[in-house]
Amino acid sequence: MKPVKAMTIRLTADQAEALETVASIEDLPVSEVIRTAIAQHIDNRKSDPAFQDSLRDRLDRARRLLRK
Repeated sequence: MKPVKAMTIRLTADQAEALETVASIEDLPVSEVIRTAIAQHIDNRKSDPAFQDSLRDRLDRARRLLRK
């Protein structure tokens, strides 16, 4: 198993209630629902051409700064 990193998030009361409801209905821990949502979000970003363009731009800028 990969090492894990504990993080803290702040949710509105409505978000927390909705999250707890989803986790309860799916019979999963809240942390697993959050991890799944984050993984899906990251996968969506990876396949988004606009995100990829922005990522390339940032990498190019960082490389230019390192060369100076």
